[in-house]
Amino acid sequence: MTQSLTPYLVSPSAAASVEFYKNAFGAEELDRHLAPDGRRLMHVHLRILGSDLMLSDDFCDQTGGRCETPAALGGNPVTLHLQVEDADAAWNQAVSAGAKVLTPLMDQFWGDRYGQLIDPFGYKWAIAQTKRTVSLEELAEGAKESFGRATEKSKGHEPQLVP
Repeated sequence: MTQSLTPYLVSPSAAASVEFYKNAFGAEELDRHLAPDGRRLMHVHLRILGSDLMLSDDFCDQTGGRCETPAALGGNPVTLHLQVEDADAAWNQAVSAGAKVLTPLMDQFWGDRYGQLIDPFGYKWAIAQTKRTVSLEELAEGAKESFGRATEKSKGHEPQLVP
């Protein structure tokens, strides 16, 4: 069966992104196409842990000046999730390659060893390893405790609803 959903990232430097993903996550490059200007990458197809990821350089000049990188958009709400067999090894490899820690890697109430990183191009990555299976009761209790702590920390920072 082929994949039916493949993330496509827009990078401020697709060539640098490719090298970072190779070093950080062991990406395999499957395909690369240069843009007609001979400098920028029009399309790159990677495979990370058996899943596909595609990316290109930002082509603001082709989109009426609309740039689409995380920095140009003021951030990125999407997290790319990597489910791995050894979270500590994957984490250390990504950090050594230049990823910055957003949420430290630690054992979580839902049974995973989990943490979040941000790559040099503004994309968030989660690394997770299932360590144990938790019951629905354990999950509910862990969530209640965790969300309770988060609610106390965020008082006065209520989410804004979009009409």
